[in-house]
Amino acid sequence: MSVPLFPLKTVLFPGGRLPLRIFEQRYIAMAKECLSGGTHFGVCCITRGSEVADTTAREPLPEFAEVGTLATLSGWDMPQLGILHVTAIGGTRFRVLSHAAQRDGLIVAKSMPIAPEPAVELDQTDRALATLLELMSTRVGPENFPEDLAYDDASWVGYRLAELLPLPLSIKQNMLEINDAKIRLAVLRSFLTQHGLL
Repeated sequence: MSVPLFPLKTVLFPGGRLPLRIFEQRYIAMAKECLSGGTHFGVCCITRGSEVADTTAREPLPEFAEVGTLATLSGWDMPQLGILHVTAIGGTRFRVLSHAAQRDGLIVAKSMPIAPEPAVELDQTDRALATLLELMSTRVGPENFPEDLAYDDASWVGYRLAELLPLPLSIKQNMLEINDAKIRLAVLRSFLTQHGLL
């Protein structure tokens, strides 16, 4: 599967919402195509390099994690000419097999989808995590939180906590790559306990 990439210094999780302010022409063109055709693009976390290309210098492409999340766009606004505001909605995860840059600098990857985690009901021992997540969701506001709530789903709760907690990007990326919801929750529970939040 060929997919255009939007490398960012953040991690998009399945089911997550990511507001984007796009001003580089290559990404505006990509976003317009996604909006008009209902297609998707891939968000990968940058491990080295910059989000914004320096057009006056021949900088190398940013390095990014090989596991990312497919995204679709929900709504758009252009409050001023040349700046596009959109919201990316996280879909399934994927693995980059290879990639290359087009003439305009847009990176296009050959990718392989990663199967979604099986639905696992939240254990009673993890109910405190769901309660904490509900509290956090009221603070970030509904516009920055998924519309479909699933506080009894272990994967959903783990993904939402991983995106909202102030974790280092490398840890957030690890949370994305883990394929076991219970392991993800155990790691997050340990982090929260160490910081006196549980």
